[in-house]
Amino acid sequence: MALTFTLDPEIDPALRDGVLALWADVTNAGGAVGFLPPVTADDIRPEWLGRLTELSEGRTRLLVGHDEDGAVAATAFLAHNRHRLMKHWIWLYVVMVHPRHQGKGYGRDLLAAAEAAARTFEGVEAIRLTCRGGTGVDRFYASCGYKEVGRVPDAIRVAPGDDREEIVMLLPLH
Repeated sequence: MALTFTLDPEIDPALRDGVLALWADVTNAGGAVGFLPPVTADDIRPEWLGRLTELSEGRTRLLVGHDEDGAVAATAFLAHNRHRLMKHWIWLYVVMVHPRHQGKGYGRDLLAAAEAAARTFEGVEAIRLTCRGGTGVDRFYASCGYKEVGRVPDAIRVAPGDDREEIVMLLPLH
């Protein structure tokens, strides 16, 4: 069964707890979403509070996918670029599908929903994202139409002596 996507959902306690649990579960399963395992929802809460501030200020929008049971199963944040010369593209980040739903095509569905949402942003011509090298997720994004446009060597330190590339990818919307 497909996920049901909502852009700019009402942030209530169920959504808050669902996003925190998803973020922790994805991280603990090895997902490269800003943290290293092991984490708890409490470890992620300060980052989530920062995202809530961005949402309330209109700088960022939240896309949420719910599964057939109504649980938060996928998310992505779409952020306006604040640089005056770069307002023609947006950032896509914290792209997550719950590990129990991976392999069902929901990642592609999430990226398609994010693309559709981005097309509603006035003047936006592209989506830009970054991902951690060494995870293989760049191949997934490429299969969804994103083009690699750069790499920053040793940009992400996951452990002493374990530095990874930051891979920059772009999806033109025209």
